[in-house]
Order: sequence, then structure tokens, then C-alpha cells
Amino acid sequence: MNTTQIDTTLPDLGKPASGLRRVLNTPSLLIGIIMFTILILLAIFIPYLSPYNPTEQNLSAFLQPPSAAHWLGTDQLGRDLFTRLIYAARTDLTIMVLAEIIPFCTGVMLGMISGYYGKWTDRIIALVTDTFIAFPFYLIVIIVAFASGAGERGIYITFILVGWIVFARVVRGLSASFRKQEWIASAQTLGLPGHRILLRHLLPNVLPQAVVVLMTDMIGLLVAIVTLGYLGIGIAPPTPDWGTMIADGQPFITTAWWLSAVPGFAVVYTGIALSLLGDGLADIWRRKG
Repeated sequence: MNTTQIDTTLPDLGKPASGLRRVLNTPSLLIGIIMFTILILLAIFIPYLSPYNPTEQNLSAFLQPPSAAHWLGTDQLGRDLFTRLIYAARTDLTIMVLAEIIPFCTGVMLGMISGYYGKWTDRIIALVTDTFIAFPFYLIVIIVAFASGAGERGIYITFILVGWIVFARVVRGLSASFRKQEWIASAQTLGLPGHRILLRHLLPNVLPQAVVVLMTDMIGLLVAIVTLGYLGIGIAPPTPDWGTMIADGQPFITTAWWLSAVPGFAVVYTGIALSLLGDGLADIWRRKG
């Protein structure tokens, strides 16, 4: 088998028109893209959509119900809830994306190395993975938060330490199975170095499944960010954050239920959008396979 035959095993991205057709024929992916795009556009253009400052207090307008002036009402400090909600989306989604970059790249690379080379390399990476799995995520983040202070830094540090594990385990299994395929053996026979086989031939084949896992992992990370904000060890006030907004509205749940309900709905909405994106991508790559 020559190198041209090897390349044909890689995922066919197709022409733009065919790619668009696949998206349109996958309802879950299309709906997920629409939902997530709406959220992103709101987060980008909120300074032009709302005249209110998300942190400016107006005690004369506290706990107002939804109205034409305040679409989702105001909180206990008179701040516009819609404005804070979308600025909180900016905060939480930015952290969610940035906190995934290093763990995703690290996990995919370690997973490929572990699965492709096997033997002592696989045993060492498996030992490191099992060591980190032994410590609960929230225990690590609480320790890091106390050591580095509450805020974004603790979230980034914690996820860099443990976030790569899920990607490494998934990619390791895929790489181990691909290692036995003929196209890998052919590449080795041609004398291609290991790093080129990993990057040129193995990576494109494991990347689709890794991206699907990434969508699911983002949901878990978003829930973690919101939970830490709710517990008071996440994003520090007055920066808008969905978890902090839920906690701040809890004392008023019987009189102003929307204070906690609205950010809670935003978390659910984002989780559904990411879940649909992941399911849709999985459907497309499953049909291509």
C-alpha cells in the first residue's frame, strides 16, 4: 500500500457545499449551532443591546419584576438582571473555553502516545492518570482555591491538572485499536518516523471522537464553574457569574424567584446547546464512518 492509499483513510472533510448539506441534514447539530450562536452573539453585542452597567447599583429600583424597562427584572441591588445574565455568559463561557485548551491538547497527545507506543510508555501514563483520578475534582479545586485565592486562576490551575484525563483515556483506547490497522503498519513499513505517524495519520482519525468528548466535557466544566461561584470560591463579585447570581437570589426565592431561576435556565440552555452539538457531530462522523 502506498502513501496515497494511506491518506484515503483520513476523514473526508468534503467540499463546503457538502459539509453544509450534512449540517442541514443533522437536526441536532443544526439546532445546537443555532442555540450556541445566539448565546455568543448576545455575549458579544450586549454593550449595544443594554444601556445598563452590570455592576452599577440602583437601590431605588431593587427587586422589580420583568418589565419593558427591565426585561428580566432587577436584583436586590437594583441591577438589571438581563444585563448581568449576558455579561455572566461572557465570563463563564470565556473561562470554559480557555480552561479546555491546554487539557484538550495535552490529553489528546498523551492518549495517542500511550496507545500507539504501548509498553512502558502506556504504563507510566496510566499510572499518572490513575493517580489524578484518585483525587475528587472538587477537593482539588477547593485546595487550589485556598492556595491561590478564589477566582479564575484556581479554575484554570485545577483543570490543567486533571482536565486532560478524560481525553487521554478516550484517545488512548482509539489509538491502541488503530495501531493494529493495516494503514499504520504500512506507514511504519515506509519508514515514517513515529511523530509523523502520530500527527499526520493518527491524529485526524482520533480527533473527531475527541471533539465529541470535548463538547460533553465543556458541560461538566460549566457546571463546575457555576457550582464554585455558588459556593463562593469561584468568580469574585461584583463580576457577573451565573453561580453567584443563583446564590444571591436564593434568599428571595419566594418573593423574586426569577433571580435564581433565570441564571439557572441559562446554564441548562447552554448545556443543551453543547449536548446537541456533540450529538450532531457524532452523528455526522458516524455516517461518514
